[in-house]
Amino acid sequence: MRLLIAGGGTGGHLFPGVAVAEALKQRDPDAEVLFVGTERGIEARVLGGLGWKLATIDVTGLKTVGLWSKLKGLFRVPRAMWQSRRIIKRFKPDAILGVGGYASGPAVLAGWMMRKRTSILEQNSIPGLTNKILGKFVRAVFIAFDETRRFFNANKLLMTGTPIRAQIRARLTEGEPTDPGPHDDLFHLFVFGGSQGAVAINEIVAGAAAKLHAAGKPMAIVHQTGAADLERTEAAYAGAGVPADCRAFIDDMASEYQAATLVIGRSGAATVAELAAAGVPAILIPYPTAADNHQEINAREMAARGAALMFRQTDLSPSILAEQLTKLMDEPDALERMRDGMTALGRPDAADRIVDWLTHV
Repeated sequence: MRLLIAGGGTGGHLFPGVAVAEALKQRDPDAEVLFVGTERGIEARVLGGLGWKLATIDVTGLKTVGLWSKLKGLFRVPRAMWQSRRIIKRFKPDAILGVGGYASGPAVLAGWMMRKRTSILEQNSIPGLTNKILGKFVRAVFIAFDETRRFFNANKLLMTGTPIRAQIRARLTEGEPTDPGPHDDLFHLFVFGGSQGAVAINEIVAGAAAKLHAAGKPMAIVHQTGAADLERTEAAYAGAGVPADCRAFIDDMASEYQAATLVIGRSGAATVAELAAAGVPAILIPYPTAADNHQEINAREMAARGAALMFRQTDLSPSILAEQLTKLMDEPDALERMRDGMTALGRPDAADRIVDWLTHV
């Protein structure tokens, strides 16, 4: 089996593709996987370290950019199609999977024109421009939210959920719960705003923690701040006398999910999939400028299932967050209901279900 995975740009697009590649290699060690992306995307920085091969094409986004950038992007499309065709002819894939992001467009479309077995993965509730277009051509569309159904031909849809990385899936579904450490009698809060952190979340959470600490409600806090905001966030906690384990970046997310009583974070596709697999309740703060507001729609669906609470960033303050945390700390039954709701949404077999389709002849 030879699989070409096209797309990336952000971790939310790339890592579900990595999860599919891992599932395929676990099933067939002789399988070959090639990623297609750009030199500017996260794929160029991380795939080599993960042991995956990457071929790059010259393409840029057409949405949420100015008119001149959009025109330059359109002029790059024919060259990107030609580059994609060369990559496909050389690699000879049995199947092509687009995972979103503008790099997936030329590769998947070129594959379709070359009569390859093509499919796309739409991790978010609202598809991006590339997947809206590709959905008209590919044979299958893998989705994670019911909200997404209205954008695609029903005959192409497969509700698989969003694939999560093998390391996280194994730890969450097969491993023993992580020992939370010396504070195992405390409410464990795990905070992260994405791989780069989020200044607004850092400020709000540190402020709320200070209020709870002053009110005699201590917590055990692990906070991924992002490299740029690490020192400032550490200082905010220290100034309030709040002990917190602040880190720029966390590799072993599974351990923190297992130890957490509650997570506070964004609501990108990869995050909500991992939360569901972990069965950990969450307060979700959607990234306010996400394309098509998809993070808010992701979060609303999670909240509607009783798995999470959702707050727009502009509606949240340290005082409001402290009030919500106090309620959850004082009402363990409510927290347990959220945990049950989150667990019910988990689809740990998403990558395997996609591989089933990709390898079916």
